[in-house]
Amino acid sequence: MLITCPYCGPRDVSEFAYQGDGNRNRPDPASTDLVAWNAYVYDRLNPAGAHNEIWQHAGGCRAHLAVVRDTLTHEILSVRFAREKGAPAHGRRKSGAKA
Repeated sequence: MLITCPYCGPRDVSEFAYQGDGNRNRPDPASTDLVAWNAYVYDRLNPAGAHNEIWQHAGGCRAHLAVVRDTLTHEILSVRFAREKGAPAHGRRKSGAKA
């Protein structure tokens, strides 16, 4: 699988480290709501199709990337720097944002 880093260009997936689901919202760090923290840590969706993910280009520029990947085909649909405003075009985030 190739991931096209916006800075380095197309690279093999072995250069990247998966950082997690790009759809999850972390509870307030000061929160003592155990239900919210348990849901954040343990509840996971297993979507079929386009899915927002966070990857780090650990073997290259070390940038964090917001990737939209099809979980059925592993096709990379879009890649952008995670620090850029807006959300990927797929998933549970704002659907009007450009990837």
